[in-house]
Amino acid sequence: MTTEPRLYPPIEPYATHRIAVGDGHELYVEEVGRPDGVPVVFLHGGPGGGLVPAARRFFDPDRYRAVLFDQRGAGRSTPPGGLRANTTWHLVDDIEVIRERLGIDSWLVFGGSWGVTLGLAYAQSHPDRVTGLILRGVLLLRRSERNWFYQGGLRHLQPDEWDRFIAPIPEAERDDLLGAYHRRLHGPDDAEARACAVAWGRWEAVNSALRPDPDLLAHFTADEHALPIARILSHYALHGGFFTSETQLLDGVDRIRHLPAVIINGRYDLCCPPVSAYDLARRWPEAELRIVPDAGHSAAEPAIARELLRATDHFADLLTG
Repeated sequence: MTTEPRLYPPIEPYATHRIAVGDGHELYVEEVGRPDGVPVVFLHGGPGGGLVPAARRFFDPDRYRAVLFDQRGAGRSTPPGGLRANTTWHLVDDIEVIRERLGIDSWLVFGGSWGVTLGLAYAQSHPDRVTGLILRGVLLLRRSERNWFYQGGLRHLQPDEWDRFIAPIPEAERDDLLGAYHRRLHGPDDAEARACAVAWGRWEAVNSALRPDPDLLAHFTADEHALPIARILSHYALHGGFFTSETQLLDGVDRIRHLPAVIINGRYDLCCPPVSAYDLARRWPEAELRIVPDAGHSAAEPAIARELLRATDHFADLLTG
């Protein structure tokens, strides 16, 4: 029987902020733990996924000053689902705005899934502001990864769910599902956009863990959340994360190889198969790669959560020693 991980107890923020970052966007930011603790920034997944309270519990509140925020258009940030001036590079700049506003010189980067993509982009842009990285469920947004998830690769493992995913798209348009979904999610027919958002959200949610989380499924398909999340996700997926090349994040590893890093990936991660974690580790031999044998994608899965807790405890020792 799998033992449940020892997450830190539920905790409320000791401070919250609303930070305007320009372009009409205002970010929700919270601080958890102790104000004089080891600074760490938490980068949520999606894009567009937003924060969940459980994210606070990966950090020892007696040793960390954890900063968590909803990215542009996500969660409690406004406007909800806003796509104007919403690219990876806007988000990288936002992280710097938050760091400077909170008076933090440098911090540990903790990211999962899309948070890995954003964390690597941020660290490679500002390596002098990063003390280390904890990366879970590696997503580099290469075409091969997008094809796996959105263009039929994963169909071989999830044929019934794949049929549900492609159902809203006419057969003649299924050779480019990302494009077909994007047109409908951002199109003028509100009913069609919402129906597509529910199908998209279900596909994201059912593949996010070995055993799908009913709460996540309900959140991603709920009327008030499904469309904003799906719009942001499709916006980033269609544009390949707004990178200039397929290998930009791999090619930029030399800028951060001096930083300590732990890379964690479930062996049976359906969203982010371990090949991307392996490719990243090959370019970054100094990083510690942990392939978790009995886990999928979600940080809530016991085996993944245990590795994340081990990593945050390790970095608390490392950065205070």
